[in-house]
Amino acid sequence: MDTIDTISQLLHTSNSQFRIYDIGRKIEKISKEHFEKIELNQIPYPTPSQGHACIAIVFWQNKSPQPFLWLLKLPLDEQGLLNQGARNHFIAIIVEALGEDLTQSVDKEQEELLKNNPYLYTPAQYKLAALNSKIKFELKQAPSEYLSPFVSYITGNNGWDNWQAVGVQGITDFAVRIREETSKEKNSQLLVNALPHLPNDVLLPLCGALENEILSVDLIDALLDLFKEKLRATPQTDINVPLQQHLLRSLASNSQHVHVKKLVFELLQQQHVSSELLITLSSRCWLALANREQLMAFFEHLVSADDQPLFNSIFKDLVSIPTIRPIVFQCMRAPERSDSLSKAIGQLFN
Repeated sequence: MDTIDTISQLLHTSNSQFRIYDIGRKIEKISKEHFEKIELNQIPYPTPSQGHACIAIVFWQNKSPQPFLWLLKLPLDEQGLLNQGARNHFIAIIVEALGEDLTQSVDKEQEELLKNNPYLYTPAQYKLAALNSKIKFELKQAPSEYLSPFVSYITGNNGWDNWQAVGVQGITDFAVRIREETSKEKNSQLLVNALPHLPNDVLLPLCGALENEILSVDLIDALLDLFKEKLRATPQTDINVPLQQHLLRSLASNSQHVHVKKLVFELLQQQHVSSELLITLSSRCWLALANREQLMAFFEHLVSADDQPLFNSIFKDLVSIPTIRPIVFQCMRAPERSDSLSKAIGQLFN
């Protein structure tokens, strides 16, 4: 075999068809051209998670359309560029175990080599379910058996308390089809009608599934209305914070929509924003913070929590995201920053 320098080259050499997804913050496809630039360190990884690139690679061959899946966690350097040594080590392990045929059946020795690959990892179950749904949908494969019971449930015909037959896989299968039609009604409208009635046992995993999808304006507005309703219900207590976090998460892939940005602006104008919501904003809806005014307001709320370790953690997380990094530096130097923010930034670097 010729020298293999990149994962992309490895897949091409094996005559595999493949798709690549970022699975760190949310699940989002990465184009092959973009991934090749990432591998060549021409651009930083766009959505790092705790200093790593979390990647799903699904690949298959025309002679056998059954897809294979690699789930990788590769380290990044301080500039967000892929650690070349780690990437090369991963390739070496794969080539030693499988050679050119990545889809071959493996013996015990090969299986042991693959199992000991330090760059493979297992995401949370909810993320695996969402990834499975997305892959099957995009490869035009049949959904799981759990989709039909969920669609039946959200019509409300069987009662909102009878959710026990609903499975997480059915919820994620529905989420990836949110812009399609089921029977005579659009899935998004079906969900808009159901949202006010859903118990938390259904609503929370649903929000986790929706965070990966582009939503209709009507559904965005319905989720925003529910968020505001929960915010108004108990503004001085934390009883609704977990639900508010999940509702905010559900809008992650739509955080640049004008209605979502307006909500975030209004939220940051309040006297108090819980630390939990600030964490959700930075980890999922960071694009809604992508201007100096919004990010300054966010940081001022963050320092008011009087939790330096939390400030350090979120600051380092945001500064690692290429789209936000220059705005973070603007906020660091902003003359209008409060004494508390200046002090927190100083302690961060000390």
